[in-house]
Amino acid sequence: MTRTTVALDDKLYRALKLKSAVSSRPLSEIVSDAVRMSLREDALDLAAFDERKSERARPFEDILAELKRDGLI
Repeated sequence: MTRTTVALDDKLYRALKLKSAVSSRPLSEIVSDAVRMSLREDALDLAAFDERKSERARPFEDILAELKRDGLI
């Protein structure tokens, strides 16, 4: 395991300390789990992009016009 220093906003740090106390989990475990989850989400996003790379792109303006036409915005 590698040790590192992370700069956190004071309020975020207090919230993490509270979560650590309430859950009886070390702060480093909570942060590691959050980073792991974020990286997993990135991997899923990249896989989804890869699966859809052969699809035709639609201009944002076309999608926006369609939403307006359908009364959704």
